[in-house]
Amino acid sequence: MQRFQTHVIDNQPPEFAPRDLWNDDIALRGALAREGGDSHADGVARYGALAGDELYKLSFDAHRDRPRLRTHDRFGHRIDLVEFHPNYHRVMAAAIEHGVAGLSWAEASPGAHVARAALCYLHGQVEPGSSCPLTMTHAAVPVLRQAPALREWADKVAACRYDPRDVAIADKPGVTLGMGMTEKQGGSDVRTNTTTATPLGGNRDEYALVGHKWFFSAPMSDGFLVLAQAPGGLTCFLLPRRLPDGTRNAFALMRLKDKLGDWSNASGEVEFMEARAWRVGEEGRGVANILQMVMLTRLDCMLGSAAQMRMALAQALHHATHRQVFGKRLVEQPLMRNVLADLAIESEAALALSMRVARAVDAAAVDPREAALARIATAIGKYWICKRAPAFVNEAQECLGGAGYIEESILPRLYRQAPLNSIWEGSGNIQCLDVLRALAREPASVDALLADLDAASGIDRDYDATLSALRGALHDADEAGARRLVERLALALQAGVLLRAGSPMAGAFCRSRLGREHGLAFGTLPVELDFAAILRRAWP
Repeated sequence: MQRFQTHVIDNQPPEFAPRDLWNDDIALRGALAREGGDSHADGVARYGALAGDELYKLSFDAHRDRPRLRTHDRFGHRIDLVEFHPNYHRVMAAAIEHGVAGLSWAEASPGAHVARAALCYLHGQVEPGSSCPLTMTHAAVPVLRQAPALREWADKVAACRYDPRDVAIADKPGVTLGMGMTEKQGGSDVRTNTTTATPLGGNRDEYALVGHKWFFSAPMSDGFLVLAQAPGGLTCFLLPRRLPDGTRNAFALMRLKDKLGDWSNASGEVEFMEARAWRVGEEGRGVANILQMVMLTRLDCMLGSAAQMRMALAQALHHATHRQVFGKRLVEQPLMRNVLADLAIESEAALALSMRVARAVDAAAVDPREAALARIATAIGKYWICKRAPAFVNEAQECLGGAGYIEESILPRLYRQAPLNSIWEGSGNIQCLDVLRALAREPASVDALLADLDAASGIDRDYDATLSALRGALHDADEAGARRLVERLALALQAGVLLRAGSPMAGAFCRSRLGREHGLAFGTLPVELDFAAILRRAWP
């Protein structure tokens, strides 16, 4: 057989895992401390090591073996169960037990939201599909706490325990939550929803729901926040999978959606047939109640996109560090260094703004200015960071060439996942309209935004010129130009955070993104920048 061996295997990188995603990430460690989450650093560090080793390896089967819907058991009983690969449950258990869904509520102390954001960022690098139920479970708590009768649900999120069994919540140490807002006739315009909610006579908070949901997120969850038309208008409800007596609630999963990506997670289509649900808040206040979730879910969209960028960058740097081309390692080739440095700058800027918004969310309950900043900066960041992710991941794939297009790499998974966050929780146009509304109707948000931007003035001339131009643009905002304005605001916010942090990336970011010394593609940085220093920071 020896004479038929025509090649030896060389010039290939070693396996990516295990890697410590916390120790590798200087920017994350700095952001956690800077934004007030350093008291949780030990827990975040433990999760970074776990994510870069065991969870990374588990994620491949969790993603490839897609969820399957079993509408009936073998005897003909309706069961509406979603089956997952066992690795999916292992990933979910690790995430929930380490606080990815519940830390903010389990330890409601300053910095908890920031630390939880760091956990979300680490998790999103290795198994972003499961981030959907984790995000909704986390974000549902402020809504549920409006209804004292539903306190048990919020408490069981804060318990940080995972139990995938299909049983009543009284028998479970922890719960997960999904969501049902979108209907066939209206996506973002939820006020056109036609699902009806009829009060039941014996309990003024209990209703029977009839209707459908076109997207029923995480249909395997224990309960779902849904919107339906009650007598007093569009209202928010908690609809449990199992009723308190353990019987199945009256809804039917019609099918699972066949999605572009997000394969490890299930999304469904559902019919309610007088399904029991409990009102959350007053009738007619459904949108206002759900908006309490929006800031949290949009922040997770930012974190998820930043996480995908970071993992794509890490894969590209790992490959380029070990691969030889034309007599040099790829990472030593001038053109490749420009591409990798450009990606590294973009990645750190995405993380920096996401963690700054996490601090604003963390302080919102006690600091009106931070609450006002969170209101507008979340929409700005969600628009821009999520828009950047697909092109970023594709550029990272190019760094690997054909190997980045093969499913044995994580990059095809990241590429399919990358468009999701720009669509979920309001597409780009919705984010821009939200920013325009804040500019027109919420002077406190405008003041908080400008104060945050002003805090970095006087450090960089490109930044100062951008800030001066933005002041005029804020007063002339209109819908047709909203995307351009929001993009400029996002770049200024990113630059401001980097400048105040003293990041070595700040000058290069301002010169390339604000000073316009940059082309339309990645890898078009000014050639005299210190690429070596940028790459050392990104991949120590």
